[in-house]
Amino acid sequence: MVTKEEAWSLLKEYNKEEFHLKHAETVGFVMEYFAKKLGYENEAEFWGIVGLLHDLDFEMYPEEHCVKVEEILNEREIDKKIIHAICSHGYGLTKATAKPEHEMEKVLFATDELTGLIGAVALMRPSKSVSDLEVKSLKKKFKTPSFAAGCSREAIQQGADMLGWELNDLFQQTILAMREYEESQKSL
Repeated sequence: MVTKEEAWSLLKEYNKEEFHLKHAETVGFVMEYFAKKLGYENEAEFWGIVGLLHDLDFEMYPEEHCVKVEEILNEREIDKKIIHAICSHGYGLTKATAKPEHEMEKVLFATDELTGLIGAVALMRPSKSVSDLEVKSLKKKFKTPSFAAGCSREAIQQGADMLGWELNDLFQQTILAMREYEESQKSL
């Protein structure tokens, strides 16, 4: 099993842009939050590592995203469960063929694009924060395709459907996770 520190080091080998590193860190935190929320406390670090590494290949290999990562992680003998989880977040969106099966994989699928959308909405707020972001504001931007156009609304909806969750519930819980992340960064 790879440690969080090893995962971070590996991530930085393949990602140099601050945006990608911050996104990975955010998704890793959100995944840990959901692990604890959904009763997988004992697997929270594992969920976080998957979140941290989920876009490992994106910066260097955007055309092979969710495919090249399998080769990279296999070469390093990373746990097959981590590899499947990472590859599955690109199911139907990239050339990846791994389908999200475990609840953790479905959460990653649902929250990856959503964290980007929430981050973009927060930047537009006077506070530049998720601390005062409400679901209503997020829904308004979600329904505006030209806003943060790179964030796939279809993937977010598909992820909520996979989980059997209402979109509003996914929005609310992901906002709460990102608030907690934001608070944790203030104390550093």
